[in-house]
Order: sequence, then structure tokens, then C-alpha cells
Amino acid sequence: MASLIEVRDLLALQGRMEATQLSQMLRTPQAMIEAMLERLEAMGKAKRIQEDGDGCLSGSCKSCPEGKACLREWWVLR
Repeated sequence: MASLIEVRDLLALQGRMEATQLSQMLRTPQAMIEAMLERLEAMGKAKRIQEDGDGCLSGSCKSCPEGKACLREWWVLR
């Protein structure tokens, strides 16, 4: 199981990552990684960035019938 410091260090090395990528690379459950990322965010050490995925051709994700399934959430260090 990964520690908060390992999550921070991997983000520092990679620049930006999704929680799923961190979970796979650190072999830690995604729920635990998401909790750690939220803790880093609360501490002012990390920031989440949402951007449209490649699947959104219309650019109108707010009214998407798929419920914003194309939005991707990245994490970066501050």
C-alpha cells in the first residue's frame, strides 16, 4: 500500500496523472488513492484539473446525456 509521500513523489515525477494511473502504478486501491489526493488538495499541495476527453465532439458536456462521462480528471502538484 502506498503512502501519501509516494503519491506526491509520483505526481512530481510524472507532472500530471489520473487517479486510476496512480492506483495502477502504486498498486493501491483507487478509493485509497482518491482519498490521499483529496487530502493533498486540502493541504494545498495538489490540485485537480478537469478537461474534456477525446470522446466529446460537441463540447457541450454540461448537457450531455451520458452524464459527463467524457470528462477527465487530472491531478498536479502546486
